[in-house]
Amino acid sequence: MREPKNVIYIHSHDTGRIVEPYGYPVPTPNLMRLASQSVLFASMFCANPTCSPSRAALLTGQYPHSCGQLGLAHRGFLMSDYSHHIVPFLVRQGYTAALSGVQHVATGDDAAARIGYSEHLGGAQHAEQQAAAWLESRPSSPFFLSCGFFETHREFPEITADEARLVNDPGAPVAPGYPDRRPLREDFARYRKSAAELDRKIGVVLDALERSGLADETIVLCTTDHGIAFPWMKCTLKDAGIGVMCLLRVPGQPPVRVDGLASQVDLFPTLCDLLDLPHPEWLEGVSLLPLFDSGPTSSGAPPVRQEVFAEVNFHAAAEPKRAVRTERYKLIRRYDSYGRVVLPNVDDGVSKDFFLASGWADEPQAPEQLYDLWLDPFERCNRIGDEQLRTIRDDLRMRLDRWMKNTDDPLLRGPLTPPAGSRLNPVEGRSPGEPAGSVP
Repeated sequence: MREPKNVIYIHSHDTGRIVEPYGYPVPTPNLMRLASQSVLFASMFCANPTCSPSRAALLTGQYPHSCGQLGLAHRGFLMSDYSHHIVPFLVRQGYTAALSGVQHVATGDDAAARIGYSEHLGGAQHAEQQAAAWLESRPSSPFFLSCGFFETHREFPEITADEARLVNDPGAPVAPGYPDRRPLREDFARYRKSAAELDRKIGVVLDALERSGLADETIVLCTTDHGIAFPWMKCTLKDAGIGVMCLLRVPGQPPVRVDGLASQVDLFPTLCDLLDLPHPEWLEGVSLLPLFDSGPTSSGAPPVRQEVFAEVNFHAAAEPKRAVRTERYKLIRRYDSYGRVVLPNVDDGVSKDFFLASGWADEPQAPEQLYDLWLDPFERCNRIGDEQLRTIRDDLRMRLDRWMKNTDDPLLRGPLTPPAGSRLNPVEGRSPGEPAGSVP
């Protein structure tokens, strides 16, 4: 394997795995091109299905409650130590770091500099053009380029009259697991249009990398923060919320599909190994490099993980919860007493309106949930009280408790309190500043 020197981190909003390389009817030819050259992680999960905490976990190699990013940066939640971000770490190793577009882990006019970027190329509107121009200027190596896109965040682009007519054609798709109804087909058509624009922009960056002559010495990491912005997906600990696309193109590395469990907290140590850099002491992830060299698919490779963990703390509103997922089973634990869907944490849109009109707001939320992901991939049947799975349940409880203890989860010390000045929506009459969650 040729030793790479540079890294391009391409990231989107709210895309999950709902793109063509993962088998969904969402045409994304540039992502397909990248996938044909990459390590494709089929079972990659974010550490938190909300925007800022997910990104902070990937970029620090720490879980959100460890790096301090318990909620959204623009709502007043920030990391506790920005020196743990991969950018200042790489700068200390002699890298130049440039930001184009979205970053979403800090706020203010000086956010890029506070994180540690050497250069801020501009905002999200022209992120692909800025990144392309920077690459074509042949920046000095080694470098780290972050290129963040607003797509596929809501609101999605409107569809044309011709596109609207196609929504009635046979085979017009809906979001995974949804009933086949026109409003849901139309909403998913708008998502697909947003994904097409994301794919176009990614293609601009990939083409510029080729023209620059730097492709043979540059790692490309392409991923997203969490699942798509539809009910039962984003901000939930179901697979549709925490499952993410992740393509890693490494010069000299043959394309391979990795089926083993992986977490985005593992990407920092993996990049360290690929770049021959030391692992900083704060990392909580593990390197995924052992999964790379196992032929066209790594389904038979020894796993580097037996489970992944994920959490939610604050999004638009407080909703503390934790999860542990193995290859087959998942345990979700809620640390609130709401008992039903926390609606402020579900993005507004056509699908939300449809399900609200269908009575979804009164759907009960059990404090503890256990799912058999092989028999129930959409996680609809809670088997927490099934005595046939008692051994599985007790094992997952033990794993989750041990992880919370080992990572010093603040929920173990009592309810979470948002920082002064943070902006949250109330939940069922509670004050936004009221402590959220407690150990049951």
